[in-house]
Amino acid sequence: MSTMWQGCLANTDYFETRSSGGHDYGIWVTTPPGYDPAAAQAPVVYVLDGNWAVGMTAPLIITQMDPMQRIQPYIQVSVGYAGEEAAHWERLRNRDLVPPGEPITKEFIDAVEMGVQAGTMTREQADAYLAELSDSRADAFLNFLTAELHPRIERDYSTAPSGHGLFGYSYAGLFSLYTWLTGGTLFESIGAGSPGVASEDSQVFAHLQALGDNRPAAKLHVTFNERELLGDMEIYQNLTKNTATFLHRLTSHGGAVTSAVMHETHVTGLQASFLSYLRTCRPQ
Repeated sequence: MSTMWQGCLANTDYFETRSSGGHDYGIWVTTPPGYDPAAAQAPVVYVLDGNWAVGMTAPLIITQMDPMQRIQPYIQVSVGYAGEEAAHWERLRNRDLVPPGEPITKEFIDAVEMGVQAGTMTREQADAYLAELSDSRADAFLNFLTAELHPRIERDYSTAPSGHGLFGYSYAGLFSLYTWLTGGTLFESIGAGSPGVASEDSQVFAHLQALGDNRPAAKLHVTFNERELLGDMEIYQNLTKNTATFLHRLTSHGGAVTSAVMHETHVTGLQASFLSYLRTCRPQ
């Protein structure tokens, strides 16, 4: 197992793996201080967008030792991209985190175009970014997490047999909603931060309708960013409004979920959202 991240992130191992679909992923495994699997096995919390999120979320594993509000013990597994794909994580996440058939809205395309005009991405990068959305495969990525990666983590780190969690933010938050709606049994709690529900015709609404009066057993915690809703960028306003509509349709039929408002922007809200998930779904 590579030692490239030792000294950068405490108690963190790093390895790379190739999925059955031929994609390369980088995996950061962060264990609690003094963790001894022989004494007490811990469940896993999977955190997506590892190339971006690991530095802001993995150090928060120290919350398990907070005397004022202790969090249940967990091992954090951050999942990102490796090798040549690591440089393209911003567009590859579109492929992995977005449900198949998810609409691409005009507001989203306009937001990408603004990036080109502002010089934050080239025309080639913008075209590649949008191209990944035309063949999104959240179903394949979910299968990788549950059927390929988790058995390895379970074997190598002697994890608990149950109590596992999942956290995603933005498009990874959309993936969290999609995962919750599929009703799989691996995750007992799921956090969806500022979910990327960009379209009022999102696949999450179709999946929710297909459930009827049935509801998944896993806990679901959803966070919003106040400055998205009250700001002047239409794409972020739509994310918040569509997520609120999803929650309304869910709770109006008796869905047991929780939600919270963060006083952040879309870019700055990840860490606050993750903390909200830990405090709500994994209190000691």
